[in-house]
Amino acid sequence: MTSLTTFYLSTIIGKEAYGADGDAIGIIKDLLINAVPSGSNDPNSQLITGVKLKIKKETKIYSFRSFRVIKVREIPNVTCSNLEELSTEDVENGLFLVENILDKQIVDLNGRKLVRVNDVRLVTLPTGTFAIAVDIGIEGLLRRIGISMPIKKLLSLFQINIPAKFILWDDVQAIDYTNFNIRLSKSLAKLHTLHPSDLADILEDLGKKSSMNVFSALDDEKAADVLEELETHAQIHIVENLPVNKAADVLEKMPADEVADILDELEDEKAELLLNEMDTESSQEVRELLEYPDNSAGSLMTTDILSFKPEITAFLVIEELRLKKPEAAELYSMFVTESNDELIGTFNLRDLVVAAPETTVEMIMKSEPVFLYDYQKVDDIAELISKYNLLAVPVVDENNQLQGMVVVDDVVDDLMNKRRTNKR
Repeated sequence: MTSLTTFYLSTIIGKEAYGADGDAIGIIKDLLINAVPSGSNDPNSQLITGVKLKIKKETKIYSFRSFRVIKVREIPNVTCSNLEELSTEDVENGLFLVENILDKQIVDLNGRKLVRVNDVRLVTLPTGTFAIAVDIGIEGLLRRIGISMPIKKLLSLFQINIPAKFILWDDVQAIDYTNFNIRLSKSLAKLHTLHPSDLADILEDLGKKSSMNVFSALDDEKAADVLEELETHAQIHIVENLPVNKAADVLEKMPADEVADILDELEDEKAELLLNEMDTESSQEVRELLEYPDNSAGSLMTTDILSFKPEITAFLVIEELRLKKPEAAELYSMFVTESNDELIGTFNLRDLVVAAPETTVEMIMKSEPVFLYDYQKVDDIAELISKYNLLAVPVVDENNQLQGMVVVDDVVDDLMNKRRTNKR
C-alpha cells in the first residue's frame, strides 16, 4: 500500500518545523508550489518545491525536498533532515500558496462563478508533497479559525453534516495573482470555455485591475462577446483602460449599435480616438448611428440585417445564410428591398424553410410591412411590437430606404434601463 499523508495548508502555517534531533528550527510562513500551468502533462506541476521559514528574526526560502509531513494523533508535524536554501531561479519559477492562493478569488468553472479559497489540501507521498485541491467550503473557513472539529461534533448530534466543497488543483483558475507575473494566455485558457454572460458576471465581480487582466487575455472575438454582456459602467471601465488599438479591434467585432451605445457614454475626445482607429467601414456605421437622437428608433436599431432582392430563390437565400452564418437576432426578420434599398416586404425563417427551393422571396414575403421611421420616438416601439407580436421591426428613412431594424431584446433592455434610472 502506498504511504501517504493528507493535510491542509492551514494546519501547518504558523506552526514550527522540527529538525532530526526533535528541536524546533523555525516557523512555517508559506509553501512554494511549482508554477507549471494547470492541465500540463508535467508530473511535477503540483509539487511543493519550497518552504518559507522564519528562523529567529530571519526569513528564508528552503527546498522542501528534505521536509516531511507526518500525522501524530491526527495533527500534522513537519520535520526536516537538512536545510538547503532554494535558488533565486527556483523561487521565481514557483508560486506561494498563502500569498497568492489562500483567500484569493478563483473561478469555479462548474459553478461559473467566483469563489474564495479557504484552504488548500495537500498530500505527502514518497515522491514528494503535492497540492491536490482547494477548499472553497464552509468547513475550510471553520478549520482556519480552529473551530472545525467542535462545530462538526456539535452538528453530528443533530445528524447534520457540513458538506465539503473542493476544486481539484488541475481545475483551479486563479485570478488575483497580486504579486505573480503570470502568463494569462495559458493560465486562463479554460475561461474561454465559459459562456460570455457567465464570464461577464465574473468580470463584474472582480476588482478593476483583475478584470482588466482577464479581459486583456481574451481573443478579440471572445472579448467582443463578453463586452456586449457587461453592464454599462463595466464596459466603460474596460474600454477606457484598454490600449486604443486593442479596444478598436474589439469594438470592430461588435454590432455597430452596441458600439454606438458605448461610445455615447465616453468623452468625445476618447470616442473620436477610437473611431479613427477602427476600420473605415465599421467606423462609418457607428458614426451614422451616433447622429441619431437618444430617444429615436435610429439610436436603438442594429444595422446587422439580412436583405434580399425580390427575384432571389429560397434555395439561394439558404445558401447565402450558410455562408454568412448570421447571429440569431438577424434571423428574427429578413427583408426584401428594391435596387435602391426601398423596403417592399419581410419574411421570416419559417417562411423560408417551408418554401420550395425554386420559390422567390417575392412569393413568400409579407408586403406592406409594419415599420418604423428612423427618427420616430422610442416610446412608440414597445406598443408596435406588442400589437403585432413582432420579434423585430424594420427601420426606414423618409424615402422608405431600409436603414436597420429594432429587435425586441433591445427594446426590453431599454425599458429596463429606464426603469432602473427612474427608481434611482
